Parts: sequence; C-alpha cells; structure tokens
Amino acid sequence: MDFVTISDIETAAGRIHGTAVRTPLLRQLWVPGEFWLKPESLQPIGAFKIRGAYNAIAALSDAERERGVVAYSSGNHAQAVAYAAREFGIPAVIVVPDVTPRLKVEATLRWGAEVREVPIAERESAAYAIMRERGLTLIPPFDHPDVIAGQGTAGLEIAEDLPEVDTVLVPVSGGGFASGVGTAIKAKCPDAKVYGVEPELAGDTAASLRAGERVSWPVADRARTIADGLRAEPSELTFAHLERVLDGIITVTEDEIRDTVRALALQGRLVTEPSGATAPAAYLHHADELPGGRTVAIVSGGNIDPKMLADLLA
Repeated sequence: MDFVTISDIETAAGRIHGTAVRTPLLRQLWVPGEFWLKPESLQPIGAFKIRGAYNAIAALSDAERERGVVAYSSGNHAQAVAYAAREFGIPAVIVVPDVTPRLKVEATLRWGAEVREVPIAERESAAYAIMRERGLTLIPPFDHPDVIAGQGTAGLEIAEDLPEVDTVLVPVSGGGFASGVGTAIKAKCPDAKVYGVEPELAGDTAASLRAGERVSWPVADRARTIADGLRAEPSELTFAHLERVLDGIITVTEDEIRDTVRALALQGRLVTEPSGATAPAAYLHHADELPGGRTVAIVSGGNIDPKMLADLLA
C-alpha cells in the first residue's frame, strides 16, 4: 500500500495556498491546562474539507478537470467540491443523503453545483453511476491519497505554529482527516501523540482499532449520532494510515458533544457543528484518558443548522 508522505502534504500546502485559510491556534484560557483550538470552521465553506477537495482537483489533468467532477458527501465535502469546482470553473455533481441538513444542501447549491439527494445507503453507488454515465472524475470524501494529503495540511500548520505540541485531537469518520493530520504531526513533531475522537454511537473505528481489523457497523447504527459529519467508516486506505499514526482513540457521548457545542459558543466564542465539537469534547470530558501537556483540538466544522444551535444553547 502506498502511504501518504510528508512530501505529499507539503506539495498540497503549495497547491491550496490562497484558497484554504491558514487557521490560527487559539489558546483557551477558560479551561485548565494548555489547550488550543484550531478552528477549521473559519474556512470559506465552514469546514476543513476544502483542503482535500481543492488539492485533489488541482492534481487532476487539464482534460480531467474540463470534463468535470462528481462527489458523494454528508454535506461538508459536498460544499468543498462545489466551491473548488467553481474556483476552477468546471462542472460538479454532488450526491448527498436525503437526511443531509438543509443548510449544507443549500450552501452546495449556492456554489453552483448540481445536487442529487438519495437514501443514505445509496450515496456512494449513485455517485459511481453518475461518474460512469457522464465521464466525470470522482473526488471521494476521504478514500484518496490527494484528499488525505490536502487534509494533512492542517497538521502541518499545527506543527509549524506549535512545534512543541504534545497532543493533537482530531475527529474520525472516514479517516482521511486523521490520516493526513497524523502523518504530518508524526513527521514534524515525532514526540507528539495523535488521538482520534469519534461519537460513541458511531464508534466503528474504535472497535476496528481494538480488533486490529476493520469492523463494519450498519449505516443505521452510525446514523444515530447528532454528529452528521462523522457517520462514515474508514476505507482500507485510511484504516491502514490510522493504524500507523494514531496513538489512541476516544469516544464521546451525545450529551458530551452537545455540551461542547454550548461551551465553545459561550466560552470559546466559536460556532461549531456537532461534528466540529467532537474533538474538543475529548479534552473537556475525557482529559484523564489523554497524555496531557500542550494539547490542540481541531474544530473540524461550523455548519450547524440555526434551529439546532438555538436548541443547544437554550
């Protein structure tokens, strides 16, 4: 298997420069210890996904880009591919589950993409069918080296901005983000520990790492979590990376995720979606399970439905 390297991530950093925001590390003084947030919620599409989507499209040949791209997504990758396609002036078709928050669907449409809504279990097969029909290039949400390398640029920035970091917390779903971030951190800060964080109700990666092989959870089980961006499961490629780069994995409850959305809004002054609050929730609720020291948690996205945010803040 070909693993993504730090050289791949550095190349990606050059490609996405000027498109993806170099998000800051924000020290949080309202909690004990040395704790920073990296707010990927501040990206143009409100989530880290712009890094991988733009890098993958930038790496295509001119002929491939001209034909257009297709993607499947629970929402944030949809927006990222739509945004990147608009930047390159190429067509994009996005397949999303019919349970995707309207906020994310409408944002994807605003970036100019064609959107197809299908049952959640059919999103991947529908995208492949469109790819074959129209001769488009598939930009997967995580299962691709260029996507992983693009996501890894967030880890590269952490290493550059806080080279003495001790612990990095990154959410896990399909595993592309954690694979890329972990690869960058291990290359640049070899003494640092990298922990994945996922919802307890979608804890398939934790089960897989314990078993030493991929353990599949039914879609209906993973769909129970409020963290709608963390309902995918790792691929063979991403799981191999996760086994190499993760020092551990924490699962957080639905109540802990909700509490963290509130805390980040009221104390951290950051609007986050449940998926984006998952990594910080590990520090706020499971610090005793972590190595400690200088800790960075990545806020992966901020695309939360206004009504949900109002309910969580009530």
